[in-house]
Amino acid sequence: MPRNKKQELPPEVNSNITIENARIGFRNFTGKESQFNRPGSRNFCIFLEPELAKTLDSDGWNVKFLEPRDPDEERQAYLPVEVKYMRYPPKITLITGGGMQILDEDTVNILDWAEFESVDLIVRPYNWELNDKRGVKAYLKTMYVTIVEDELAKKYRDVPVSGTAGDEESTWEE
Repeated sequence: MPRNKKQELPPEVNSNITIENARIGFRNFTGKESQFNRPGSRNFCIFLEPELAKTLDSDGWNVKFLEPRDPDEERQAYLPVEVKYMRYPPKITLITGGGMQILDEDTVNILDWAEFESVDLIVRPYNWELNDKRGVKAYLKTMYVTIVEDELAKKYRDVPVSGTAGDEESTWEE
């Protein structure tokens, strides 16, 4: 009787993915522990168009699917993305009417609740292999986030920040 052939593994992926006007969700830039997240793990997902999802899935990327609430709708494909500051920290830039600001490990958490106007990003692949299985995990390389500013944020955008209430140098009298 012939032996089963070893399942052929997909080739390694070496190209980054660039997505402009990305739709992202399940944001956890803080790394908060939850039912679906270990403490300290910063991540989000990119919702994918069907064609891109099919391509990435066949290349071995970790594409996942949300089941629709309505049985007449298609499943929504998404790509989980890790945000790590260890070996290759991502470059994350916040854009407002007042200019650009680079976010770091201590400030990136503001993206968890910001309202996004647009998101452009580059994801880099990490090829893994374990027990005759191979796949590609997505890590954030670069992200430009333009946030929605309300009328008050626009009005006071150019007012200089002089400190925080409660500072020792505060001039407020009790």
